[in-house]
Amino acid sequence: MSASFSQWLEGARPHTWANAFAPVIAGTAAAVMDGQGSAIRAILAAAVALAMIVGVNYANDYSDGIRGTDDDRSGPLRLTGSGLVPPALVKRAAFISFGVGAVCGVILSVMSAWWLILVGAACIAAAWFYTGGKNPYGYRGLGEVSVFIFFGLVAVLGTEFTQAGTISWRGVLLAVAIGSLSASVNLVNNLRDIPTDATTGKITLAVRLGDHRTRILWQALVGSAVVITLLLSIGNVAALLGLAALPLWLVAAQPVRSGAEGKKLIPVLGLVGRGMLLWSITQLIAAFF
Repeated sequence: MSASFSQWLEGARPHTWANAFAPVIAGTAAAVMDGQGSAIRAILAAAVALAMIVGVNYANDYSDGIRGTDDDRSGPLRLTGSGLVPPALVKRAAFISFGVGAVCGVILSVMSAWWLILVGAACIAAAWFYTGGKNPYGYRGLGEVSVFIFFGLVAVLGTEFTQAGTISWRGVLLAVAIGSLSASVNLVNNLRDIPTDATTGKITLAVRLGDHRTRILWQALVGSAVVITLLLSIGNVAALLGLAALPLWLVAAQPVRSGAEGKKLIPVLGLVGRGMLLWSITQLIAAFF
């Protein structure tokens, strides 16, 4: 049995790619507001982010698969857990993706600041040890914290710094918003998997909090992006364009608020991701006003 290209693509989980592009767009918006901005550096940052998220998705597929965590799940196809692809090939795909990200990251670091290579190394280590290694931190309820830090603070502020050479208060607000939204995507994914994760020993934050409190936290994370939009508008009223993403988030909130479970929660991931991408684009547009 072998996987087709479409199945490999599904294993890379395209619905999560907004978590890669949105931080780069938001960081570029911050750089433009700083009076800077570089298309070439933004493209390199996007390449790093995309390679990293594909790598972490394949790494999670591999690590969860060999542990048996994916033997009974309601989410999208997993290559290792389904038996479609030998674990070693999925692991290789993960490290090829990390390698692509590392090369692009080194080029970007040479163009801006050499010490960013160390930040990139930390990102790769965090991506692998999320579910990899003997004591993965994703199994200890720290997944959302890591996503907030690396796909929020590091990705947004790193993008801003590579283009503007500085970090601004606007950049910090943008980073917190993107980090919160990215963490909410991870959280609802784990909310969906509470029953199976609890029985396989994968103690995610959702398992620790329980169903009800996880749903409350999810709403707080998404709601924080709305609050930050209002704060950004104090310095630039055009930032209110970000409220265009609100309808998507309200639709995403319906199954979370109504107590939906299993596959009924899957659309929430895409809705939040598309809303996050739209929000970051509106902030880039607002940066030119």
